[in-house]
Amino acid sequence: MTASVPRASSQLSKPKGGKAKFPRALRLLRHADFERGYKQGRRHFSASMTVFYRQRSEDELAKGLRIGFTVGRALGGAVERNRIKRRLREAVRLSSPPPGLNADVVMNPKKIALQAEFDSLCNEVRRAFDVITEKLTRTSQ
Repeated sequence: MTASVPRASSQLSKPKGGKAKFPRALRLLRHADFERGYKQGRRHFSASMTVFYRQRSEDELAKGLRIGFTVGRALGGAVERNRIKRRLREAVRLSSPPPGLNADVVMNPKKIALQAEFDSLCNEVRRAFDVITEKLTRTSQ
């Protein structure tokens, strides 16, 4: 018989297997959400990615920050695209997205994201979150 131990509650958790998990509540999952982010959102450009972000209205059900990743076929085969997405997810997890933002974020990497140093990728993600926080708090005031 095994005893279950409650896990610490955090936004980004580590399951039993040791791999960090990116919970569904923090992800953009529906095509319509991605489209709204592209069409109604603003853009932030960096060396290895373009970040689309949009503040959600109060009447939308989802609360908090939701993040989605789009990696087109032009960036390589499935292995390369999946590697880019894993690197971005980990960079987002390590940069600890700001709590309390009610926004959708879509990260669209460039080909350089595959060869970029992971530390610089993390810095770009942190910088993107700083810009998003600054712009969205400024517009809501």
